[in-house]
Amino acid sequence: MFESAELGHQIDRDTYREEEAKLRQALLAAQFELKQRGDFPVIIVLAGMPAAGKGEVANLLLEWLDPRHITTLAFDAPSDEEADRPPFWRFWRALPAKGSLGVLFGAWYADPLWHWDHDSEAAVSRRVERIVRLEKMLTDDGALVLKFWLHLSRDRLKKRLKALQDDALTAWRVSKEDKQFLKDYDAHAAHAETLLTRTSLADSPWRIVEGWDANYRALSVGRQLLDAIEHHLARDSVKQRRVEAGPLLPSVDGVRLLDTLQLDSDLGKVEYRERLERLQGRLNGLTREPGFAKLAVVAVFEGMDAAGKGGAIRRITAALDARRYRVVPIAAPTDEERAQPYLWRFWRHVPRRGHLTVFDRSWYGRVLVERIEGFASQAEWMRAYGEINDFEAQLDDAGVIVVKYWLAISGEEQLTRFQSREATEYKRFKITEEDWRNRDKWDDYVTAASDMVERTSTAMAPWHLIGANNKYHARVRVLEILCDAIETRLKRKEK
Repeated sequence: MFESAELGHQIDRDTYREEEAKLRQALLAAQFELKQRGDFPVIIVLAGMPAAGKGEVANLLLEWLDPRHITTLAFDAPSDEEADRPPFWRFWRALPAKGSLGVLFGAWYADPLWHWDHDSEAAVSRRVERIVRLEKMLTDDGALVLKFWLHLSRDRLKKRLKALQDDALTAWRVSKEDKQFLKDYDAHAAHAETLLTRTSLADSPWRIVEGWDANYRALSVGRQLLDAIEHHLARDSVKQRRVEAGPLLPSVDGVRLLDTLQLDSDLGKVEYRERLERLQGRLNGLTREPGFAKLAVVAVFEGMDAAGKGGAIRRITAALDARRYRVVPIAAPTDEERAQPYLWRFWRHVPRRGHLTVFDRSWYGRVLVERIEGFASQAEWMRAYGEINDFEAQLDDAGVIVVKYWLAISGEEQLTRFQSREATEYKRFKITEEDWRNRDKWDDYVTAASDMVERTSTAMAPWHLIGANNKYHARVRVLEILCDAIETRLKRKEK
């Protein structure tokens, strides 16, 4: 893979200046159209050998293009805030918005590239698989992902480091790590070639660029960037369009999972209060356990309108230290959120260790309301199942306990609650025209939710289906499930 980058290409200064002027003009025009359309981002990953010119390339792009619409970010060792969350959390936060460019030094490749020897092959393979899935998700969403590897042979790296070190003005650029890299060059090059081969995908291939001659390096990266953006712009717009929702088909045997759920309970008010007090005390105690400081909790609430999600959430938060939890209500995406991949707005709210985040509605909106109302195409909501399962698996691997609830009520119970809200002054804000409109699509929601549970109830993040016609039963059951999940994980940590 690296042989083509060791041919010694050189470009003289006059040729470079002539080409640079034309290239800059064309790149600015492409950037302007990219910003005007605003329907996809350009994600540039810069990686390569030490002293191969990654910083120089980034600086040139900022010089050639409008820097207001470019973000650059290098990834060092994770900060305390980053280390307290899943590894990919910091990369999701760094993604550029649609219409913009992001230059990421190393990005999600930094750790597997330079810490290969410190991790097991299984750990490296798991990281590679997640990189592949991340990039596929980004490109499926319309992003242009460009990955440049700036290469230097061993001899050229040795010459480059010596030249830098011999000059008093540049000696500071050569670190101990660079010198050690040169000593272990063959092993590092072999690891890098293996990683690049395993992650060079059809929609996000690696582009190997010789890093020895600065003029050749700059023009090579610039031309490839221009060609890729122009090609992407030439496609049909990837802006999301509202599509007509097709019929939702029932399962093969005609039985929908949610139709089999027991919705009623005879739990009375006196027993409810006793159990509630006991369970809230148990939850508070579990979150004060020393081991909980190494964990986090994400509680997801979904269900029919008026199923009692808000009441159940309040019974959880009443038991917790207000400094340790956050409730995130999910509504229609904002302009900022629409400019990012779908899961971005949920990744940003992942809690740090020792904390709990409650999602009132969640990422499952893509396979529920967006599927039913036609806000997502069939291809988008169908691939969302896999993307969601991968997201939750990453949370679980990082010590985040994922607890998912579906609160279910009957159509008759929903109607009673709607009418009660309309008749009670301080509850009227809870009922909207959209609630009544959604009620007309009751069967569609049951079908979609049954499909969702079957496709996304996994060993590490199972769905908990709760009959909620009796609010008292639903509230204590929510607390029981949450306490059991935390207690189970704490015991696993002790072992």
